[in-house]
Amino acid sequence: MKKLILLASLGLSISVCSQFKQIVSKLPTSLSGTSTKSVSNSENVAGLKNSLTVGIEKAVANLGAENGFYKNEALKLLLPPEAQPIMKNIKMVPGGQSLIDKTVLAMNRTAEDAVKEATPIFKTAIINMSVTDAVGILFGNNNAATEYLRKTTYSQLKAAFAPKVKASLDKPLVANASTTETWNTLSSGYNKVAKTTAGSIYGMKTVNVDMENYVTEKALDALFIKVADEEKSIRTNPSARVNDLLKKVFGQLDKK
Repeated sequence: MKKLILLASLGLSISVCSQFKQIVSKLPTSLSGTSTKSVSNSENVAGLKNSLTVGIEKAVANLGAENGFYKNEALKLLLPPEAQPIMKNIKMVPGGQSLIDKTVLAMNRTAEDAVKEATPIFKTAIINMSVTDAVGILFGNNNAATEYLRKTTYSQLKAAFAPKVKASLDKPLVANASTTETWNTLSSGYNKVAKTTAGSIYGMKTVNVDMENYVTEKALDALFIKVADEEKSIRTNPSARVNDLLKKVFGQLDKK
């Protein structure tokens, strides 16, 4: 009899434990004793979009500051490849090296001025990102969001950005002269020599550069590089997550 009572008690105990486990398994994780909190799709989407907004604002602030381009050796704008004949024959142009230095400085000042216009353009692209794309990008590569933006918005960004660059090219940003004026002085001086007999002997050929298109593309390329840097930082560096939403959403990636 005692054995039957003991077995019955043991069976009841096992049954109660089993039922308890089933109940606990249905409770939210925050109530079941774990510290892991589930993150909803809406939070994931908001977190990704917020991270891109933060990254863009930081990238634009960095590049848009004085010397943001000019003192950044990796992103500094130099004369375009089409202008290499000028570099090779600069000694033939009176005051040529000084003109090159001024033109390079002016080009970078143009990029620093124009890049400030990028923020609202990028933000519109971020707002229009779909839920499916956002969730997929969040758990993608360290530059997945930046590559998505480049692929889906580059043409529109370039079209919207070009007028800003043109306006900046025409501004007197260096020594009371615009980039357009400085470049025209340099290129026309070189082309004038290239057309002479001496220029022909030295194999000089006239140079024609679309400065507006060149500066636009270089400025956008630099902006995407900086946005990618900021995206990677938020993904991999907890201290770069500047608010609770970013900490919660991107904290998921720390466990991968």
